[in-house]
Amino acid sequence: MSEPYDLVIRNGTVATAADVFQCDIAIREGRIVVLEGSAGQGKQEIDATGKLVLPGGIDSHCHIEQKSSAGVVCADDFYSATVSAAFGGTTTVIPFAAQHRGQSLRQVVRDYHAAAEPKAVIDYAFHLIVSDPSEQVLGQELPALIKDGYTSFKVYMTYDMLKVSDHQMLDILALARREGAFVMIHAENHDMIKWLTERLGEKGLGRPLFHAVAHARIAEGEATNRAIALGELLDAPMLLVHVSAPEATAVIRQAQTRGLKVFAETCPQYVMLTADDLDREGMEGAKYCCSPPPRDSAGQAAIWQGLANGTFQVFSSDHAPYRFDATGKLPKGDKTTFKEVANGVPGLETRLPILFSEGVCKGRIALNQFVALGATNHAKLYGLYPRKGTIAVGADADIAIWDPERRVKITASMLHDDAGYTPYEGRELTGWPITVISRGRVIVDRGRLSAERGSGKFLKCATPDAAKPQGRMVPEIATVGRFSDKPLF
Repeated sequence: MSEPYDLVIRNGTVATAADVFQCDIAIREGRIVVLEGSAGQGKQEIDATGKLVLPGGIDSHCHIEQKSSAGVVCADDFYSATVSAAFGGTTTVIPFAAQHRGQSLRQVVRDYHAAAEPKAVIDYAFHLIVSDPSEQVLGQELPALIKDGYTSFKVYMTYDMLKVSDHQMLDILALARREGAFVMIHAENHDMIKWLTERLGEKGLGRPLFHAVAHARIAEGEATNRAIALGELLDAPMLLVHVSAPEATAVIRQAQTRGLKVFAETCPQYVMLTADDLDREGMEGAKYCCSPPPRDSAGQAAIWQGLANGTFQVFSSDHAPYRFDATGKLPKGDKTTFKEVANGVPGLETRLPILFSEGVCKGRIALNQFVALGATNHAKLYGLYPRKGTIAVGADADIAIWDPERRVKITASMLHDDAGYTPYEGRELTGWPITVISRGRVIVDRGRLSAERGSGKFLKCATPDAAKPQGRMVPEIATVGRFSDKPLF
């Protein structure tokens, strides 16, 4: 008789990004080793009758233990954030190692490792944030870090202390194309936002509502179009993050239709919230200030259409938790203007339940799309597939068992992050993960945590297929390149 498996999950309905089937899952030494109708005995067994057995979620856009460009620190450290993620069915996070002006990118990475290693309870990788593309960074640090498994990085087209110029963006895109890295872009027109903010300030219009006015939809649409044009010039693949506006969605769809390697991400706040949430009494609207801001019901419809038709490949939280006090959202108390409010909303734990309830249960997306948007495509885009993001023999045993009929009313008190509030307070959802497994360890089961601090592992990311150019460089650039002894870039 063969030795028992470490863990067997029986009688569940297994779903991947491609299939839905019935089988047992046998796990040994943290990996899936058998998928069959009736697996052998396990030292530990879970009966998943009537439940969905899904890949553990991957949240590839979250801010953890990070200082903003304004000097405000996130409410969550790597312990509270990863615990919260686990309770929401997520088993891998990819937060940012954020460079500020004048900082060594290599030292920034060391600092984030020192923060994450003793605290994280689930596995993690890092994106980089490049705000100071100096000769040292572009010539030495960034190429070396890419080779070390940090194969994606984010750049900003807005925020005074983070934005890069179009010229710098081209340098960064050229490097990414050459080194096989993947660029994520926060696309909003900085000067449009700055001009509108100044005009609103002159009129004394500083309430949170006016954050949505200053961050106009056209500012997002214009910057998205410009970012895609810069990428097309160099045949550099890219991903547009936290897309909120119909104008930006349409530009992305057009680029994809033309065959460009343009990918896109959206977030729960853009399907659950609207600009009206910023118009709440007193400073309550500050709880809903994020950039880009929530739009309107027509904007929500455009985002759902993009999720259904494949315009968006990933659904991330953009978890940016700031407490609702002077240390976070309200540095000047009730005198805080929208310009001074810390931008961001919490959402690690509620990301997947929102997508399941509002997407799958309401017929907007299929179950396979839910798995792709919440897990598989993240792994593929960022060089972690097939180790992460799927249920397959040889993959890490990262699994979330869902009760598809469980009804949950969201309250801040039931969540596990340290933000102290949720923008989804009082919302009722259908479907929730009840058991969560990370590398074969049952870390959450029916409301109880069984994971130790520091038990999560760092993941090096491979060069993803998404980062490989298509050979669609602007013709005159490609032609010149053929007559040069050395590459132009």
